[in-house]
Amino acid sequence: MNLHNKSMSSPAVRWDLSALFSSPEDTNIVSTWAECREKASAFANKYRGNINSASLTASFLASAIQDLEALTNEMVKPISYANLLFAGDASNPAIGAFMQSQMEAATELQVQLLFFELELQAAPVELLDELVKDEVLSPYLHYIQVARTYSKYRLTEKEEVLMEELSNTGSRAWNRLFDEVTSNHVYKIEIEGVVEDKSRQEILGLLRNESRELRQKAADSFSAGLKEQERVLAFIFNTLLQDKSIDDRLRGFEFAEKSRHLANELDKETVELVTSLCREFYPMVARYYRVKQSILGIDELTHIDRYAPLFAVEEEVTWESARDMVLKAFGGFSVEMQERAAEFFDKNWIDAEARKGKTGGAFCCYNTPDTHPVILQSFLNRMDDVMTLAHELGHGVHASLSRAQTYFNFNGTLPLAELASTFGEMLVFEELVAQSSPKDKLALYAGKIEGIFATVFRQAAMYQFERRIHEHRRSQGELSPEDFGYHWQEELQAMFGDSLKLGDQHRSWWMYVDHFTAVPFYVYAYSFGELLVLSLYEMAKQEGPGFADKYIEVLRLGGSKTPQELMSMLDVDLQSERFWRGGFAAMDKFLVEFENLWAAVK
Repeated sequence: MNLHNKSMSSPAVRWDLSALFSSPEDTNIVSTWAECREKASAFANKYRGNINSASLTASFLASAIQDLEALTNEMVKPISYANLLFAGDASNPAIGAFMQSQMEAATELQVQLLFFELELQAAPVELLDELVKDEVLSPYLHYIQVARTYSKYRLTEKEEVLMEELSNTGSRAWNRLFDEVTSNHVYKIEIEGVVEDKSRQEILGLLRNESRELRQKAADSFSAGLKEQERVLAFIFNTLLQDKSIDDRLRGFEFAEKSRHLANELDKETVELVTSLCREFYPMVARYYRVKQSILGIDELTHIDRYAPLFAVEEEVTWESARDMVLKAFGGFSVEMQERAAEFFDKNWIDAEARKGKTGGAFCCYNTPDTHPVILQSFLNRMDDVMTLAHELGHGVHASLSRAQTYFNFNGTLPLAELASTFGEMLVFEELVAQSSPKDKLALYAGKIEGIFATVFRQAAMYQFERRIHEHRRSQGELSPEDFGYHWQEELQAMFGDSLKLGDQHRSWWMYVDHFTAVPFYVYAYSFGELLVLSLYEMAKQEGPGFADKYIEVLRLGGSKTPQELMSMLDVDLQSERFWRGGFAAMDKFLVEFENLWAAVK
């Protein structure tokens, strides 16, 4: 394994966004909006009043969907570009203003186009059931099905226009403020007598340092920094909770998470099945951390020890080594998967540099089928960053393959969006284990198990936290920071049992999770994705090379079919309790291997 000495700087790797636009001043942005406005006007003139009509034909509906799809494909490009620029530098006021202008330009067109889905949702069921039998509509069956799922929750066109126009000074504005506040805050920490300024990503990275003293200092710094932002962030959370409550009430959503279930194309019963199983298997977490406590020799584990390395880390991973590890692992499963991932490095589709003002976390943005996806992460030369790279490149491969679809069939649902990302992590993990010593294997298994727990159990606990704060806001009014902290601490502590104690300062750590504000109830998709892949990975090993072809084909189909239709191609029933328990059984195999490795090493 090609490693490099410690104290390396983050790689100066930035993405190339020129497939979208060259700069905020690019004249193509102005011309794109001008062309889109012209086409939106023509679309409204041609189709308004003719979709919810007894004379509607299959060919006319297909033509409307194709025209709207082509227009939408172009509309999203300036928005994607602006959002990506903002993610790369949320500290630049000019970029923030540019993003706002693009959102407002998009709203101007969206209000002209809202009529189409409203008419489609209002059209008689009997008429549409007959029309979709025509072959001309076959590419859009899933699109029509999803659109009509929201029929009972639609408002009038005037109300929908008003909601859309107000969102730029409502929820979108509050989310932008959240990103600007959290991305630009500087955390101060004293290291070897010198006070240093750290970004959020850097300070969180220190929570994985081998020095318990440094981990405590990082936790102290992080908590102090959050305390400074507490009043603003608590207000943002409360405002967005109430904003969603109003939206749900006006539309008639029966409970807070209903809209997310619809977007994920999952029924409440399936979600409850998976999340309740997560709670049932919480004891696995305690079982692991009791072994970790024994290895570390600490009297009581706390929140600063959750991700503590088992052994001192003396070397870090270079960007070049990370690239080679991931591509080799992907290639061992599928040559096409490797080739698709290699494009991200060869064509500068990744922004890996850690810098001030860059938003935290990591993501893959799909963009459009006729451009290409891009990845953002802050690579800090740790093995954890290699796994994050593998995760996001899994998304990237999925997005790249999905470009075989047209825009409306391009993006899949959130739970299946994690299918390729988590699979990518598993491939890299197996590659690393195969070339490691027993002691290194122990550390690798610890990291993998902690990653699985964070993805399955922690996300399920955070889903319960979200349910509680939405209910609290609706039934009792605004939450104080202490209220948020109470719900957060109680739900997160439950997964650890008595094996690890989350200290009081952890009560404030709900504040930095952007999923809570940007995409309510997103988090359970991670639990679904990880458990799904744990079971599928076992199937892949049993079936051999033939599985890869089926798997790649599912990725290539993007969002053209329902999650259940896609999974049935891999012989999976998402409503089967037995299938989901298989994911926990696979998880237990990791834990048993970890326990056996420790017994052999100690």
